[in-house]
Amino acid sequence: MGLVLKIAALKLIFHCIFNNRYDYFRDEFDYLACGDHLAWGYVDHPPLVPFIVHVTRLILGDGLRAIRFPAALAASAVVVLTGLIAREMGGRRFAVMLAALGVAAAPIYLSDGSLLTTNAFEPVLWMGCVYCAMLAVNRNDARYWLWFGVVAGIGLEEKYSMGVFGAGMAVGLLATRQRRFLTSRWIWMGAGAALLIFLPNLVWNVENHWPFAELMRNIRSDGRDVQLPFVAFLAQQALLVHPLLAPLWIAGLAALLCSRRFAGFRMLGWCYLAVFAFFEVTKGKNYYLAPIYPMLLAAGAVVLESGIARTRRAWLKPAVVTVVLASAACLAPIVVPVLPVDGYLAYQKKLPFAVPRMERRHLGSDLPQHYADQFGWREMTAAVAAIRQEIPAGERPACGIFANDYGEAGALDFFGRGYGLPPALSGHQSYFLWGPRGYTGNCMIVLNSSRERLEGLFDQVEYRGKSANPYALEQHWIFLCRGAKFGSLAAVWPALKKWR
Repeated sequence: MGLVLKIAALKLIFHCIFNNRYDYFRDEFDYLACGDHLAWGYVDHPPLVPFIVHVTRLILGDGLRAIRFPAALAASAVVVLTGLIAREMGGRRFAVMLAALGVAAAPIYLSDGSLLTTNAFEPVLWMGCVYCAMLAVNRNDARYWLWFGVVAGIGLEEKYSMGVFGAGMAVGLLATRQRRFLTSRWIWMGAGAALLIFLPNLVWNVENHWPFAELMRNIRSDGRDVQLPFVAFLAQQALLVHPLLAPLWIAGLAALLCSRRFAGFRMLGWCYLAVFAFFEVTKGKNYYLAPIYPMLLAAGAVVLESGIARTRRAWLKPAVVTVVLASAACLAPIVVPVLPVDGYLAYQKKLPFAVPRMERRHLGSDLPQHYADQFGWREMTAAVAAIRQEIPAGERPACGIFANDYGEAGALDFFGRGYGLPPALSGHQSYFLWGPRGYTGNCMIVLNSSRERLEGLFDQVEYRGKSANPYALEQHWIFLCRGAKFGSLAAVWPALKKWR
């Protein structure tokens, strides 16, 4: 485990070096804005990540490395947990080290440590639950299920997908001899602990009429996400975790399902199958399964270690490590900004595969979304500030800024402080809940709308140009509008709700 801790520390240092190479990511603005409006829930996610970013900013400040530090730390924690899981599975020095190294090198976990998103914390919480379950089995002590419930409850406050994992674990228990734990009071106490921790967000959802459920229905009806057929979905699992690591986690899954050595942990194999089936049937994004793979990599590492021991070919150990490190270095630029943008574009053209796109609007972008959505925000804010500065001083305080989505609104709130801009308005996601902030709507700077629509709402509509960045996913069209035809902004606000 000392070697595992060194791997985790090196991974943390790696992220701290490269985590400020490009700029703030669209979704990070959402968490920053929500962190300024602490609550027990938000339209598109639970409250834990906004709380984390709020505390982080108080301690470390607003720099890119600062706000991404919790994500980098969580990514390193997953490395340690994976090593512990491999050890509980009976792995010795090489298996423990290889499992940790595989997680440290996998593209999806490199990505998790590079951006502040809810995805960054999922693996450490899912694997925290797995570790508690394994301790319950190996120690024959049902009290660990109470801690499973505590971690699961925290996970539900971080991302609702923890509920899918919990249901998968229930399937795994019912399908195996570990169903014996279901007669223990400790597992039900754990379920109660999870519910109690999740209760504040549950109450918030009830009081706000289940906004997340409404959001998911809208996204599905709009056809926003790219829906993959079964074979493509499975193939992208291999790509996310790393193609050369696919034999390792596949061997781990097979061992968990079939090997007598792993009979005590058979529930984990069934858990994976249940979670995979859920996301395949519901056409989830390819990365929704990512938090579950560390346990499969750990099992695969134990299998490989045993195979090498049987063949007595010790030279395979350094060879495997070398291949993992070299292949990780080859794919790292896809998910970590180790190259300048032009260098990345040249590198991308040489790849033997296309970098996956998650949403249809991303299909025409040169850069993948996680890079393209880090550009253009500063230019947009500067353009809006310049337009607002041209408004007569007496009219300026009453002129609001309406953004099309939380990325625009959050960027205006974050960068706009340096220009003296007021808080932005938007009907998108949680910005809708924060309302019109007292603006009448008679003077508005509006981003990314159409002239035709605005002319139906205002007496005067003046196109003032657009902000542009060649690497950005989208350009930002800016209009100055006066003379509201709709009465007050408060009266029309319900019609501006955009939950999709």
